[in-house]
Amino acid sequence: MTARSHIPWYEMATLAILMAVSSLAPVSAESLYQEGSFRPLTADNKAFRIGDSLTVQVFENSSASTSANTGTRRANDITGSVTHTGGKVVGQLGIGVAGEFDGGGRTQRANKLLATLTVTVQDVLPNGELRVAGEQLLTVNEELQKVNLEGRVRAQDISDGNVVLSTRLADARITYVGEGDVSDRARRSIWRKVFDWLGL
Repeated sequence: MTARSHIPWYEMATLAILMAVSSLAPVSAESLYQEGSFRPLTADNKAFRIGDSLTVQVFENSSASTSANTGTRRANDITGSVTHTGGKVVGQLGIGVAGEFDGGGRTQRANKLLATLTVTVQDVLPNGELRVAGEQLLTVNEELQKVNLEGRVRAQDISDGNVVLSTRLADARITYVGEGDVSDRARRSIWRKVFDWLGL
């Protein structure tokens, strides 16, 4: 008579449950490597994906000067004379026209803007460029100063400290607006604009 091995009922139940669960849910393994967020250990800490921050040093200095001078001169002269001594015919004709015009104009303008603000990567373009945008609000003596910046930046133009100059931005849009009593006083009034439009 051979001895029969006895398996406890709870082990049999556990084995049956494990087999049922394994047949229902397919086994899948996820890779630890994520292409969108992977950064090598030796890589610089530069912005490269959507949501990353990038510091922009705004240094814009522009100046323009235009001058024009115009001078015109015009003079016309017609003279005629008729003399007859026997019949005493004396005639004289003289026409003179003179014109003169002098005109000149000069336009000169200079702008300078220095600021540092941090923007956010909004999109990564197919060519690898980053489209960035950001806003900075600063209130000084109840005067609100607002700087808006948008543009495209190449990865090679970003320094190791994750900083880029505004002069390296493509299609840059930099807006500097002040709001408050001082800014309102600096603007021309509506009636002055109307008179200027009418040429008065």
